Amino acid sequence: MKLPEEGMLLRIFIGETDQYQGKALHEQIVMRARELNLAGATVIRGIMGFGADSRVHSAKILRLSEDLPVIIEIVDTEDHLNKIIPFLDEVVTEGLITLEKVRVIKYRHNT
Repeated sequence: MKLPEEGMLLRIFIGETDQYQGKALHEQIVMRARELNLAGATVIRGIMGFGADSRVHSAKILRLSEDLPVIIEIVDTEDHLNKIIPFLDEVVTEGLITLEKVRVIKYRHNT
């Protein structure tokens, strides 16, 4: 797959313990992105953060949070990313979703 130089970055901010149909929500989102043949997805686990409820989630040694922040990033064309938006609207009941323009420098895999 080749990405044009001008792409879009979709970011989904959720909690580590968020679930959909009994499975981790971040896994469900990545699998749906794969089913839709999007260019790729990455899940990043945060060590500290807070959201709309202003409750701080932290990975401090003495007090491990059970719900650390998770960010899923997907870069592709806007048309391709629009395929996953209805699914996200259904499954992300708490969190934040952003979309921004990005400049793609390189997108390759070993052949």
